[in-house]
Amino acid sequence: MAINQVFPEQYQIQLDEKAARITAQFAGFQPPALEVFPSPPSHYRMRAEFKIWHEKNVAYYAMYQPGEYKKPFIIDDFPVGNRLINELMPKVLTAVNNEELLSKRLFQVEFLTTLSDEAVISLIYHRPLSDEWEAKAKQLSTALNVSIIGRSRKQKRVIGQDFVTESLQVNNTNYRYQQVETGFTQPNAKVCEAMLSWAQNHSRGLSGDLLELYCGNGNFTIPLAQCFSKVLATEISKTSVNSALYNLALNGTSNVDIVRMSSEEFSEAMDGVRSFRRLKDIQLDDYDFSTIFVDPPRAGLDAHTTDIVKRFDNILYISCNPDTLAENLSSICETHEIKNLALFDQFPYTHHTECGVLLQRKN
Repeated sequence: MAINQVFPEQYQIQLDEKAARITAQFAGFQPPALEVFPSPPSHYRMRAEFKIWHEKNVAYYAMYQPGEYKKPFIIDDFPVGNRLINELMPKVLTAVNNEELLSKRLFQVEFLTTLSDEAVISLIYHRPLSDEWEAKAKQLSTALNVSIIGRSRKQKRVIGQDFVTESLQVNNTNYRYQQVETGFTQPNAKVCEAMLSWAQNHSRGLSGDLLELYCGNGNFTIPLAQCFSKVLATEISKTSVNSALYNLALNGTSNVDIVRMSSEEFSEAMDGVRSFRRLKDIQLDDYDFSTIFVDPPRAGLDAHTTDIVKRFDNILYISCNPDTLAENLSSICETHEIKNLALFDQFPYTHHTECGVLLQRKN
């Protein structure tokens, strides 16, 4: 299947296949019945990036099939992208083809959009960007009512702002998030809302304080903070930490402290292996941790962090890789049992599957 194709009439079939695969993969852990959270069958991606293919002085959007990098295939439409992306794509391409200053040595275009119809468009070049380029980009920004970012080597020009503000509905409450152009965000906003609601619902009634590893821009942190007395969250990316602090203030969330550390570093701090200046204002003994929330990268949890996780009575684990999740659960389920297993279809029509697990300590 081409990476820009969708078949809404086949959506339920592919979702059922994913659910059957996850059910079989985790059957050995004896979880309850799998909860399944579907995606919209089309127009679900909030961000997209395209190569620009120049042929006979005409620029086209293009993508490469996996393993085929000699010549891309041309993109005429993008049904996996949300409707705003599809509205903006031809307008941007027309402007690029009508203006040499926008077209010359342009090699990539990126779109970042929101459910509330904000957009940032990044134009990336293999040449320096001049004041004349910026004047043309400002005209395009005004015409499309979007922010434009121009990038080239060691250069960034921003017309408007380099972020959007997303609004997500979580269990009848609206939360707002700054999403920075270069930062990580969940690509499927409607499924993200389902993930946040799931995590919040399964946190209600869990007393004590929460430790969160890999907090990103505070995506889960903010709705989960409503369920705990205090939250201590860690994140290694400086861009994400700054966005998380901004988002805490934006949502009036005051019971969260964020520390810029990797999960491995924090695990060492908890064990007293190392001391860190970044923790000088944090008294770990002041927290009554009952629950840990983790959303690790595809590699999953390292062995030391897994051991730390097993010390908590309640574990909420969001995974973007079922294989490494299963590896981690082989250890975690020595001391904990699965109370809920969920599938979130972030990437329809692909093999990729996002999972959520709630575990509690065995009696």
